Amino acid sequence: MSVYKVVELIGTSTSSWEEAAQSAVSTAGESLRHLRIAEVSELDMSLAEDGTVKEYRAKVRVSFRHEAGD
Repeated sequence: MSVYKVVELIGTSTSSWEEAAQSAVSTAGESLRHLRIAEVSELDMSLAEDGTVKEYRAKVRVSFRHEAGD
């Protein structure tokens, strides 16, 4: 039997929501082992004063297998 832990991350990109989500998952993969599922829960944008998109943001929930000591 396995137990999984879920963390919520926010990835950012100046190009796209897809890149923002990938950024969150890639960064999580640097410090978390046994990543299992990533779920995009929210998308939003940061806007400049002139109304243009400054940054895309993706809120992502990532699950990974919980090990003793985590």
